[in-house]
Amino acid sequence: MSQHSAEPAPTSALATVAARRDWWREAVIYQVYPRSFADSNGDGMGDLEGVRSRLPYLRDLGVDAVWLSPFYASPQADAGYDVADYRAVDPMFGNLLDADALIRDAHVLGLRVIVDIVPNHSSDQHEWFKRAIAEGPGSPLRDRYHFRPGKGADGSLPPNDWESIFGGPAWTRVTEPDGTPGEWYLHLFAPEQPDFNWEHPAVGDEFRSILRFWLDMGVDGFRIDVAHGLVKAEGLPDLGSHDQVKLLGNDVMPFFDQDGVHEIYREWRKVLDEYSPKPSEQGAPPDRIFVAEAWTPTVERTANYVRPDELHQAFNFQYLSTHWDAPELREVIDRTLDAMRPVGAPATWVLSNHDVTRHATRFANEAGLGTQIRSAGDRELGLRRARAATLLMLALPGSAYIYQGEELGLPDVVDLPDEVRQDPAYFRGEGQDGFRDGCRVPIPWTRTGSSYGFGDGGSWLPQPDGWGELSVEAQTGDPDSTLELYRTALAVRREQAGLGAGDAVEWLKAPEGVLAFRRGEFVCVANTTGEGVRIPAYGRVLVSNGEVAVAGDEAKLPADTTVWWTTARD
Repeated sequence: MSQHSAEPAPTSALATVAARRDWWREAVIYQVYPRSFADSNGDGMGDLEGVRSRLPYLRDLGVDAVWLSPFYASPQADAGYDVADYRAVDPMFGNLLDADALIRDAHVLGLRVIVDIVPNHSSDQHEWFKRAIAEGPGSPLRDRYHFRPGKGADGSLPPNDWESIFGGPAWTRVTEPDGTPGEWYLHLFAPEQPDFNWEHPAVGDEFRSILRFWLDMGVDGFRIDVAHGLVKAEGLPDLGSHDQVKLLGNDVMPFFDQDGVHEIYREWRKVLDEYSPKPSEQGAPPDRIFVAEAWTPTVERTANYVRPDELHQAFNFQYLSTHWDAPELREVIDRTLDAMRPVGAPATWVLSNHDVTRHATRFANEAGLGTQIRSAGDRELGLRRARAATLLMLALPGSAYIYQGEELGLPDVVDLPDEVRQDPAYFRGEGQDGFRDGCRVPIPWTRTGSSYGFGDGGSWLPQPDGWGELSVEAQTGDPDSTLELYRTALAVRREQAGLGAGDAVEWLKAPEGVLAFRRGEFVCVANTTGEGVRIPAYGRVLVSNGEVAVAGDEAKLPADTTVWWTTARD
């Protein structure tokens, strides 16, 4: 049994929070993966009109902003992260009028809109790249990418030993217009995703123009894909090792987290500041923001991306990768807050996204298996831990990110047939595991019907039997459901002054395997062990993911349970 004691925040409260100039410092931001959220035209693929139709659901859930994964014109070699035209909507998702309507409706509901931008690479169908290939060696367009002659007497070897994140060499050799084997081009991901050369001024000019295009459309910010990858080490030196994917996140690589990226973001920040209000302005629109997807070796290096003249937030992947273990969690929480405090940026917290196994499944398995897991594990245990982990995350100072469907307690779909998989990494050896499709299965809205309410024409990835019992319809109104737990927790988060913005927690003495901290009149206690523990009764229970038995000044906290208290007198 869960314990809840708050009603969802009214629309006026949501609008007030979203309208604050620095809304992003304590915002809860909901990631929408458009192709898997809602399908408005029955073609089996989610679209912008589908997202627009479900915006009231997100308003009522209690989030502050919506982050949309790419919906740009694309051949879809990597689910839209291969962009052919940054100023157009792919027909699969709709058109620019649909994007405009979505942004306008979101603002009416008090929701901000953040869109993905993909500056590390384009599609091989981008006009620049197509012309670079067609014009042959010496084309000025080739300077906007990384074209190089091959090694060896006949140029048949790649220019260096870099490996693609998706597996295999990070270089592909082109066939020149005369039919002969020619130069090689760099692609840190799929061959259909050639990397831009950010040393060329035209690349920077183009992306500043793209930023202004979407800012003029009314978006409230950008999530920057592969924000750490734009600048490559001078001379593109060999790395000197194999299995390079295993090194990611452990050291600064010649193609990731190079110091030169920060000058790019200082220039971007100037653009964004043109659209944000001055501190003295009254009634001006809220801040526009940048959020970095920056995989770095340490949270200290992540902090470099959010210095005052650069970006606003950066995803906390160190936290996402941490096991459900009290000492590990406390260490990463402290390191994160300590790293962000000197640069004045809020910490961010995230448990799931479109690239990793959902945390309800990660926590269902033993620790140490990484962030892409093929085993369903103990479903009941995983859900209990996931609910407790969410309450812990939402109690921490800063901004939190929710991935669509986690509020339903969705597990990863680990048994998709091979023939339906679409993750490009799945088809290339020695790269990422290639099982990201499991977290991208379209979410269920209703107990029954075609694709459980996702749309009238099935779904692009098959949904499991029983998906309907996890649907929004099935969980709405059930006080023990994961959906109602999220709704209550988000409402309480708005009401409690000790939650949201801030940069510190006061740790309290707690039993082994238990985290306890105070923030003003708010106390959070998380039991990461498999056994019940006795703790002080800190006051009135606000919300918990399990039944907390209070007797006098003591309470029994069940295994894998987090409880929020208020010490304020009624």
